Amino acid sequence: MHDHPAIFVGALLLFCFGLLSKLSERSVVTGPMVFLAAGVLISPVGFDLIHMKFNAGSTQLIAEITLIIILFVDASLIPVNRLRETLSGIPTRLLGIGLPLTMVFGTLVGLVMFPQINIWLIAMIALILAPTDAALGQAVVKSDAVPARIRESISIESGLNDGIALPLILVCIAVLADGTGVIGSGHWISFMALQLALGPVVGGLVGLVGGKLVDKAVARGWMEPVFQSLAAISLALMAYAFAEIVHGNGFIAAFFAGLLLGVRDLKVRHRIQEFAEAEGQMFALFVFLILGLVGVPFAVAHFSGATLLYAVLSLTIIRMVPVAIALIGSGLDQRTKIFVGWFGPRGIASILYLLIAVGKLDADKFGPAVAVIVTTIVLSTVLHGLTAVPFSSTFFRQVK
Repeated sequence: MHDHPAIFVGALLLFCFGLLSKLSERSVVTGPMVFLAAGVLISPVGFDLIHMKFNAGSTQLIAEITLIIILFVDASLIPVNRLRETLSGIPTRLLGIGLPLTMVFGTLVGLVMFPQINIWLIAMIALILAPTDAALGQAVVKSDAVPARIRESISIESGLNDGIALPLILVCIAVLADGTGVIGSGHWISFMALQLALGPVVGGLVGLVGGKLVDKAVARGWMEPVFQSLAAISLALMAYAFAEIVHGNGFIAAFFAGLLLGVRDLKVRHRIQEFAEAEGQMFALFVFLILGLVGVPFAVAHFSGATLLYAVLSLTIIRMVPVAIALIGSGLDQRTKIFVGWFGPRGIASILYLLIAVGKLDADKFGPAVAVIVTTIVLSTVLHGLTAVPFSSTFFRQVK
């Protein structure tokens, strides 16, 4: 097995960072930043210690499991008694108005900046970079200085925009691979309808029924604490897989499984969340290590000034203007709108969707597109990591 050096580095980093993890929570240095930087340093563009190919298959599996677990645990932290209030309002605006506008803005900017690139490829770039990742801004989501309404809205947005974007990304990939003829029938319309309709239903049922079964098993003394913790992984993966089997969206299902988790025993619920959060964080850090080790060197070969400019615009105007439009009439003040608009980091979902595209298309042929996506994710990892703690602790100090 030729990946032993990379495995050793990953394990060593995980151990060493864990020793200082409490300090990291209070600093501007995040786990993804450390693992991404480490990957770059040992890659061919750094000290050239480890060479790995852009193996979409194995990395995609890790990224999928990571996203499933993160979506499940983030959703399970949203209070059930405030579910209706939480799902309406800001999240509805961000997903129903902000997300489509971000996709459109991203495509239009790409058409202006990259006139030589196929319009479907530009649309794919915009779609892959539209979903946000609250995991990169954990200091925001977990900060008591940030009002619960804002924290939960950011979590819900990042939890659901992944699944909403995926069907459209798959359409772009299909067209790029086989031509526009693939969208001539009504297949894709029915596919997207099933994805968005069945995902929440299947996921909600798995989380609700599965959670209640866990409660009953624990109450009767049938279930060991270890397997109570493992229920998090089981339910998240079951929701994802079951939804995919019936042609629903697995990522939306994983989120709704956590959102409607039927466990009412607070001790057991906390055990489930704690274990899932630890597993999700571990996988996420490995994904960022691989991104630095493999993705960055690949992107460097196709990097240009336009690549960096689009990445900057993606994190600012392309994201923040649609959010500002979506939040008109929401009652939020201007500074809060800017805060919500800024904290739309690109992370695990964008990496996963990039890997799906690389697995189905010729990565070398679409090198410039890969470079844009990787550059945006790297820039987001650094900038959102650096600003999460200071922005959270100072911006809402008087609002708390």
